[in-house]
Amino acid sequence: MSTLKEKTIVITGAAMGLGLAAAKEAASQGAHLALVDLNEAALQEAKAAIVESFPEIELITIIADVSDEAAVKNYVGETINAFGRIDGFYNNAGIEGGQTKLIDYDTELFKKVIDINLLGIHYGLRYVIPVMQKQGYGRIVNVSSVAGLLGAVDRTAYVATKHAVAGLTKVAAIEYAKDGVVTNAIAPGFIYTPMVEEAFLIMNPDNPKAAEIEASQKNPAKRLGQPEEVAKVVAFLLSEDCSYVNGQIIAIDGGQASAYGPV
Repeated sequence: MSTLKEKTIVITGAAMGLGLAAAKEAASQGAHLALVDLNEAALQEAKAAIVESFPEIELITIIADVSDEAAVKNYVGETINAFGRIDGFYNNAGIEGGQTKLIDYDTELFKKVIDINLLGIHYGLRYVIPVMQKQGYGRIVNVSSVAGLLGAVDRTAYVATKHAVAGLTKVAAIEYAKDGVVTNAIAPGFIYTPMVEEAFLIMNPDNPKAAEIEASQKNPAKRLGQPEEVAKVVAFLLSEDCSYVNGQIIAIDGGQASAYGPV
């Protein structure tokens, strides 16, 4: 069984959704945590919830904008100062960026999505990988999306950046495996998180529940995924057991990306 006992794990976008679920799973396995998020209030709520459930945990929180390279360098440095190493990195922070047709997509918003979803991932890799190289060991999980495997209407910037994350993952995997650093990505489908709830509201402002039901019925599993289901996969990919899985983009989507036509 995979375990993260006494492994130091950095999680960005840790205050809610997939980041928080992974933090709780890692805490349940005995990891030391560095939780990174821009939302200070939500991050403190997340910390309180984790500490309440796992009072023995060693945990730090770091307020950081992942689109700011200096802030990324700082959260890596703070983690090293606190724990001395980084064994696992869940490179998770991201935004959807709204829903608009390609030719109407606001250029400044496009740039913002790139800054957070792509440059944020890149900066994390840039500063975490050298730490792992020195250790001769590391596990990295980037967050792409089913929208990083397929197209999606009205999500130009999100689709573009999530495809790019898949590419970065493959490059890191082939360049640093020789140093003991294993890099993979997950490609979640519709997982019931605050981001997805917001997406349903944009899709159908009058009846977001109807948008949720429609998405569920288009999925082979006929339901949305839960953050905890994603967290279990992430925990494996961050563990010592993930020693020869490298450069993979792993869909966690109920079979969505495997379907051709209606299901």
